[in-house]
Amino acid sequence: MSLITKKEIADLHEINQENCISIFIPTHRGGKKVLQEEDTLSLKNQLKDVKQKLAKNGLNGDAITKITKPVQDLIDDSSFWREQSDGLAIFLADGFSKVYTVPVYFKEFNYISNSFYLKPLMPLFVDDGEFYLLSLERRNVKLYECTQHSFTEIIIDDLIPESKRDRVGFDYEEKNLQFRSGGTGQANQAMYHGQEAATGARKNEIKKYLRAINDGLAPLIREENKPMLVVAQDPLFDIYKEVNTYSNLKDENITTDFSNTDIFEIHELAWDKMASVFDQKRKDKIAHFLEEQGTGKTAIGIDKIIKAAFEGNVDTLFCENKADIFGNYIEENNSISVTQSEESDNAISLMNVAAIKTFLNGGEVYLLDKEDMPNPNSRVNALYRY
Repeated sequence: MSLITKKEIADLHEINQENCISIFIPTHRGGKKVLQEEDTLSLKNQLKDVKQKLAKNGLNGDAITKITKPVQDLIDDSSFWREQSDGLAIFLADGFSKVYTVPVYFKEFNYISNSFYLKPLMPLFVDDGEFYLLSLERRNVKLYECTQHSFTEIIIDDLIPESKRDRVGFDYEEKNLQFRSGGTGQANQAMYHGQEAATGARKNEIKKYLRAINDGLAPLIREENKPMLVVAQDPLFDIYKEVNTYSNLKDENITTDFSNTDIFEIHELAWDKMASVFDQKRKDKIAHFLEEQGTGKTAIGIDKIIKAAFEGNVDTLFCENKADIFGNYIEENNSISVTQSEESDNAISLMNVAAIKTFLNGGEVYLLDKEDMPNPNSRVNALYRY
C-alpha cells in the first residue's frame, strides 16, 4: 500500500495556472454509507460549488465541463467508490488531473486559485515514524516496513527457513503449536493443545526455528534502530524474545486470529500500539516552542512566518486545523496583505503557502485543534531553526 510522496507534493506545487482546483471530501471504507452513496453525494455537492466558482471566474460552460470532467467520471464510476479509504483528494487544472485516496479524514472543502491547496495532506508526513512489523504466522512468516499510513512487505523468503522442517529436520505437527488463549495454568500461563506442552524438547525445536528466523533477518536489519513489533500468539512470542538479537524489539506483541484478520487490519492494530511512540515527537516540539518563546526562535502571526518559510528557517510549523488565513504575498519585496476571506481580490491561502514551503524546505507541519496549539491566540505558530 503506497501513498502520496514528498516528490508528488513538490510536483503538484509546481503547477501554476489561473484555475487550479483542489477538492477534498471524507469517504468511507464500506458499509451503509457507501451503499447509500453518501460519498458520491458529497463529491456532487463539491462539484456543483466548483462549477459556480469557475463561472464567476469567467469560464464558459464548455470550458467548465472540460476541466471538471475527471470529477464527473468518478461520480459515474460505481466501482471506484467500493475501494475507498478515509479521504479523497482531487487536483484539477487545464489538461491535468490527479486523484488520491488517502487514510486522512477531510472535511468537505474546495479551493480554486493559481496553485493547489496541499495543506490538508500534511498529516501524512508527521507522527508517521517507520517501524517493522514481523508476522510469525505458522508457515507464513512475513516482515513489513510500516508507517502510520502505509506498509510495504520486505521479501525475506531467501533469508529464513521455509518451514520448521527445513530447520529441525523432521515433520512438525501443527497441532503442537495450537494455543488455547486465556488458559488457566499456573501463574496464568498460556496452555497448549496437542500431545505435549512447549517445554523441554518440543520448546527447543520451536526455539531452533525462531532462532533461524532471527539469524536470517539479522544481516538485513542489524544497522537499523526502527522499533519492531511482532504479531504472534503469546507463547510463541515469549520464545522469540529469548532468541531475538534485534536491539529495538517492542516488549508488547499483537495477538490475533490470522485466519480471520488480513494485513490491513493487522496494520491498524499495530499503529494503535505504536502511535504513542511517535506522537512524543510532536509533544517535544511543542515543549521546545514554549521553552524558546521570547528568544527570537519562535513566532506567531503569518506576516513573520511566511517570510521565514520561504527562507527555509521554519523547523516546525503549527497550523490551527480547519482554519485559514487569506491574503497576498509578494516574495520579492516581502510584501504581505491579509484579507478576511478567499473571495477578496484573488486572495490565496497564506497558511497553505507557509505550510508547503516549510514542508518542501525540510520542516514539519502539524495541523492541530485550537486548544492544542502552542500559542492558541494565533492560528499559526512557528519554531525556527535559528
